[in-house]
Amino acid sequence: MPDPRSNGQPVELIYQPESSWYPALIAFGLAAVLASLFTWWPYGVVGAIVALAALAGWIRSSRQSFVKLPRRQPTTAAIIPAETLRLPED
Repeated sequence: MPDPRSNGQPVELIYQPESSWYPALIAFGLAAVLASLFTWWPYGVVGAIVALAALAGWIRSSRQSFVKLPRRQPTTAAIIPAETLRLPED
């Protein structure tokens, strides 16, 4: 006898992206650009290069993980019947 608390097989796939250092590198690069406004200008150049390289890497890795996703989800979910709402009668 199946367990009544069990939901059975999953009917949808959920995509969980991998962890990445790219957002932290972008934040570091933008912080260096902002700090260069008050200090030496080469900090801003290095920060901009780091931020742009991290953004390009993040886009590239996101595109590669998007391509790996399945194109269709299995359609094993049950259809919930729609019922019209009725106003309570006084």
